[in-house]
Amino acid sequence: MRRPVALPAFFVFTAAAISPSVTRAQATDPNMARALKVLRAAPVMDGHNDLPWRIREDSVHPMDVEAYDLRKKTPGMTDLGRLKQGHVGAQFWSIYIPGEPTDPAYKSKGAVASTPGYARVQLEQIDIARRMIAKYPELQSASTAADVRAAMKNGKIGSMMGLEGGHAIENSLSLLREYYDMGARYMTLTHNVTLDWADAALDSVKHHGLTPFGREVVHEMNRLGMLVDLSHVSPGTMSSALDATQAPVIFSHSASRELVDHPRNVPDSILARLPKNGGVVMVPFVNVFVSSAVKADDDSLAATTAAATKRHPNDAAAVKAEVAAWRAKHPRPTASISQVADHIEHIRKIAGVDHVGIGSDFDGITENVVGLEDVSKYPALFAELARRGWTDADLAKLSNGNVLRVLAEAEKVSARLKKTTKPSNATIEELDRKIVP
Repeated sequence: MRRPVALPAFFVFTAAAISPSVTRAQATDPNMARALKVLRAAPVMDGHNDLPWRIREDSVHPMDVEAYDLRKKTPGMTDLGRLKQGHVGAQFWSIYIPGEPTDPAYKSKGAVASTPGYARVQLEQIDIARRMIAKYPELQSASTAADVRAAMKNGKIGSMMGLEGGHAIENSLSLLREYYDMGARYMTLTHNVTLDWADAALDSVKHHGLTPFGREVVHEMNRLGMLVDLSHVSPGTMSSALDATQAPVIFSHSASRELVDHPRNVPDSILARLPKNGGVVMVPFVNVFVSSAVKADDDSLAATTAAATKRHPNDAAAVKAEVAAWRAKHPRPTASISQVADHIEHIRKIAGVDHVGIGSDFDGITENVVGLEDVSKYPALFAELARRGWTDADLAKLSNGNVLRVLAEAEKVSARLKKTTKPSNATIEELDRKIVP
């Protein structure tokens, strides 16, 4: 989220040995036993983990891949030991960069250096992710669905990169192609800021979806085999992208808007289109997306802060004190595994069991769903769904089957398009020149 902002055979052990994070009560729970059995055969492929940005922002050794040791328990939510406990077999590592051009990430570190822009910071994030993957034999770089399956078979964690935010291409299809060649296998069309060619969920509506250039971005992504990620975009952009794409889409970390009316969630009208498209919504572990109580608390906090700021326009200390007094009287609510499961089940109800997956947003969030605090905890969610009557086959679709199918289908579309379509030379100036700002 960031700023507004059978596992392979080598993992077959007893429940207690597999997951030290599994409690004694869970170890004797038949639903947990079934969840672990499924995950041994079909380990989790998670759609969104912000570890590369977490490494960049580390308070002790910023951007230092060597210092951020995944062989130890890290200060964040992800490390090799906990990935093993959580039965993670594949991961899209987010190569996020902020969409706000005023973000500190784009300020120069030195007095002489020029101010870096999106592309420089994006390349730095790709470098961090690639060095991280290369450092650990437990992680195996993957470019295709077949690569991911091979990694899982070999007891590795198939590792792909997901580019979070189309601002990184700076309105250039050439940059899009370069990022693909460097390993990006999906692109979230926007982050939190509306672009010159696409509307974001958390920003103003400017284009009512995608502009002609935005549709050309989708077409070029289809030709490349890069998944179109519709998390973070407005409903209009979701609809435009579904109209434009020839390949299945993903939502790498979004929940149901019917259950929690947050602009980052997916409306039922869009979910109903997924069976025809073939895409998948990957449900996150983000409190404000899955809990109406947390969303209401956020709204109240924002209103309280705005009112305090209006009363004390030039007194930040007074605003802080007033907000602190409000918080003391209004404890922060929590979110539960049950609520995450509710979103998964609602998406299944509207779109079907073939169109739902997991996109935790670990290391991109600052608070956790109770019981889903880090990457070791996936079995608890699968046990909850087993308790609700999910079959082993359906749990396996959720864990990795659906997203691997989407990835493979996008590769087939790419192979077909490349036989007849050359790389696009289109520019935003020529395609959108008739659009009035």
